[in-house]
Amino acid sequence: MRTGVHREGVRGAGHPPPQLARCLDHLRPGDTLVVWRLDRLGRSVRHLTDTVTTLADRGVGFRSLTEGFDTTTPGGKLIFHVFAGLAEFEREIIRERTTAGLAAARARGRTGGRRPKMTPGKLATARQLYDAKTHTVEQIAEIIGVSRSTVHRALAAPMALPAQSGSN
Repeated sequence: MRTGVHREGVRGAGHPPPQLARCLDHLRPGDTLVVWRLDRLGRSVRHLTDTVTTLADRGVGFRSLTEGFDTTTPGGKLIFHVFAGLAEFEREIIRERTTAGLAAARARGRTGGRRPKMTPGKLATARQLYDAKTHTVEQIAEIIGVSRSTVHRALAAPMALPAQSGSN
């Protein structure tokens, strides 16, 4: 019995899984592809169905550990199609909820991303200390609680931060 493990890293919905392609290339007749969950194999019912059909045409079985079915049996094939539809439905619900949550956050004035470490107050302090030539950039960074590179970036673009904060 041949065994091989292909692990896929974290990826977004729009990124094709490179390890899956390598895994599918290694499968031979009589092998069974085993995945942890059905949605690890594909993002849509059509893709899942096409992949499993291609595997069956090549004489390769398919098993999902979480959903607990095996497509080498007629009952397993039926269950596969039911679970494939449910998995796609679940992904769509999650996508809709995420989109609604982001829209609600935008309506409250929130935008995505990390908040800036360099606030207008910190920038003013950094500028004062730097212009006075009494402290090194490393010391300034330690005093205001940011990294050296953040201080360098802020000092190189002195007008960028106040314009972003809406203090015009």
